[in-house]
Amino acid sequence: MVMVDKNSVAKISVNDPELMVDKPAALTAATGLDALTHAIEALVTPGAYPVTDATALAAVELIFSNLARTVSDGHDIEAREQMVYAIFLGGLAFNNAGLGYVHAMAHQLGGVYDLPHGVCNAMLLPIVEEENAKHVPEKFRAIAKVIGFEDKGKTDKECADYVIQRIRNLSKEVGIPAKLSELGVMVTFWLKSLQIPICSLFCLRTAEALLRCCLAYKIKKERPESRLHIPL
Repeated sequence: MVMVDKNSVAKISVNDPELMVDKPAALTAATGLDALTHAIEALVTPGAYPVTDATALAAVELIFSNLARTVSDGHDIEAREQMVYAIFLGGLAFNNAGLGYVHAMAHQLGGVYDLPHGVCNAMLLPIVEEENAKHVPEKFRAIAKVIGFEDKGKTDKECADYVIQRIRNLSKEVGIPAKLSELGVMVTFWLKSLQIPICSLFCLRTAEALLRCCLAYKIKKERPESRLHIPL
């Protein structure tokens, strides 16, 4: 979760991979893709800065290297441990930089249709990042490099396309559905006429709140004397 007040900031975080070895593969996949979404959104948000970029990129690299292993074998303690590091690093990033439209939409999908949050994030992530790549292409070049792409001589679009395809491939490899219909969401008159517009409205309100948070982070960085409390 995002810590928005000093009274809710944890004094200690216990991250023990041995507590996770019996977690079902589907839950491992969903939470792992949620962590990837945290890291990528922290990179592309307006609130990002060099420290959050560094922790987010480290998280991205670890997740691409270890998530499929943990889903395949939950008792692979080495991979579990690396995923714990990734989740922690991504948490540092997004709690200081903020999130974005993936989470704004995933919260609505999960709430209305009772779907796993991580699965909603995973399904939306490549779609939203196609748009984000048009605005912060340098971030996708950085992501591409840490997950093994040789970017020398490549265009920004080639880097972004590589990242987005790798996201899709990872989701497929760990068993994330490609369509809402695979999760039992049926296209009905009720869905088209009411539920989608309502979800869209709440999505925009959530995104607006996230943007305000990102701008607050930016003000705090540029004007440290301001009275805004931003947890570091």
